[in-house]
Amino acid sequence: MTNFTLSPKGRKLVKMYADMVDLGYAKVDGTYETDVYNDFELKKIRGSIKERFKTHGITTVLDYGCGGSDWSSCGFNEDQSAIDFFELDRVYRYEPARSIDERTMVDAVVCFDVLEHIFVSDVANVLRDIFSCAKKLVILNVACYPANATLPNGENAHVTIRNPEWWKGVVDTISFEFPNVLVTLVCSPKYNQMMAYPTVSDHARQSCEEFCLSY
Repeated sequence: MTNFTLSPKGRKLVKMYADMVDLGYAKVDGTYETDVYNDFELKKIRGSIKERFKTHGITTVLDYGCGGSDWSSCGFNEDQSAIDFFELDRVYRYEPARSIDERTMVDAVVCFDVLEHIFVSDVANVLRDIFSCAKKLVILNVACYPANATLPNGENAHVTIRNPEWWKGVVDTISFEFPNVLVTLVCSPKYNQMMAYPTVSDHARQSCEEFCLSY
């Protein structure tokens, strides 16, 4: 894991998110939400994640930007916990807005509905931190649309809204620094709409004969 510091604006954002966890937040429609960031976002594609975990022999996971996700409670998949469903030995969590920091080297890092909340100047370093914790695999899901939540200052909570191609370029650029780590990028152009790019590592790119690659 890297030893990086967020920019001043990035640190202000973390403080805002921490306040939202404690106090709730105003939604775009004017209503107020008190159950803050407790959705288990990766549950929506748990089947494909389980397949990747099995393929690559994943037994330890870091949930980067975990929110209130509970990997040990029953009900993730019928009466199974997420740990049991994915057949994991251990899950670690990182959530600066809740003062949770269990970052360590693991087989796979998952990061769902997080990067769009990061101030744009910090995105590259946050991605480096994510990749530096992974031995085998990184799975990223990024929302590319405005959130229903607003920050305490009135701005939209998705502070870095970019199209999938922008995110693919940024993720590729950082992934080249970690050639043996596979990465799966899943972008959501709209709510409940997902598009996944092929899982690839720079080692795989270097191992093929072609130069003009689309992945």
